[in-house]
Amino acid sequence: MADFRDFEEYQIPVRGGDLAVLRWAAADPGAPTAVLVHGITANALAWAAVAEAVDRRVNLVALDLRGRAYSRDIASPWGLDSDVDDVVAVLDHAGLDRAVLVGHSLGAFIVCTLAARYPDRVESLVAVDGGARLPLVSGIDDPDKLLELTVGPAIRKLHMTFADGEAYLDFHREHPSFIGHWSPQLVAYLGRDTLWLPDGKVVSSCIEDAIRADGRQLITDDFISEAINTATCPVTLLYAERGILNQPHGFYDDDMLTAVGIDRARVTARLISDTNHYTIIGPGVGADTVAAELIRHAEHKQHGPANNTAAPPEVAA
Repeated sequence: MADFRDFEEYQIPVRGGDLAVLRWAAADPGAPTAVLVHGITANALAWAAVAEAVDRRVNLVALDLRGRAYSRDIASPWGLDSDVDDVVAVLDHAGLDRAVLVGHSLGAFIVCTLAARYPDRVESLVAVDGGARLPLVSGIDDPDKLLELTVGPAIRKLHMTFADGEAYLDFHREHPSFIGHWSPQLVAYLGRDTLWLPDGKVVSSCIEDAIRADGRQLITDDFISEAINTATCPVTLLYAERGILNQPHGFYDDDMLTAVGIDRARVTARLISDTNHYTIIGPGVGADTVAAELIRHAEHKQHGPANNTAAPPEVAA
C-alpha cells in the first residue's frame, strides 16, 4: 500500500501569485494522470486516503485552490472562474493535453465547469458528492445566507481563533462527521490548513473572501449548476449516504438527481453507502470506491489516444 506522505510538492505561476500543487507519482512512469480538486474550505491533502487507495497505479496531481493552505497568498480575483483557470494552468504545466478530472464537493462543480467550457481538455469526470445542482432553501435569496445554511460549520470556523494546533484538532474531533473516523490522513489534512499567528495561536488558512466568492458564484451562476448536464465527456457521480454533519440525508438521492435533470444515459450516478460528505473521500469504503472509479476512468480511455502522462514537474524557485 502506498503512503500518502510520499508526494512531491511544487508551485506554478497563476494570475495573482503561485499555486501550490502536490503530485503522487505512479509506479509506472507511463501511467495515466488524474487531476484532483478539493472542496470549498479544504486543501490538496483532502485526497490523502484516495492517494493511498490508488496505490501508485495512476499519477495524481492535486492543487490547493487559491485562498487556501499553501495557495492562500494568491491575490484576487477569486471565484469559480479563477479556479477553473487555475486547474487549466495545472494541466498546462504538467504537459497534459487531456486528463481525467476528479472533484469533491465544490471541486466537483469546478471540474464539471471546466469540462463544459473546455471539452478538449477532459477525458472524463468523477464528481464526488458535488457537481449536480444543490437543493436550496425556499424563501432565502441571499447567497451568503444560503452558503452558511449549506456549509455553515466550515464557514463559521473561519471566524474562530484556537489556542494552538492541538486545540484546532480538538475542534474537529468533535465534528459529527469525523467522530469514529479520526485518522493520520485527517490530521495531515488539518495540519495543512493550520495557520500560526505571531502570538502562537492558530486559525484556518482559508481566506474568507475567497471562500465566499466561490460559494456565491456556485449559488448564483446557472452555467455552473448545469455544467454536469452539458459536459460532453463521460461522467460518474458518486454521492454519500449522509450529510455534511453526518445527518441521515445527504446532498443527493436518486429522486433529487432525477428532479435536477441528470442524464442517466450519460452520467453514471452511484450511492456510496455508509459514508458522509467527508468520509466519502476518507479511509475505508469511501476512498476505496473513489480510487477504484478514478482508476477505471484513467485506465479505460473513452476518447481515443491523448497525452496523459505528466512528466515530473520542475519545482519553482
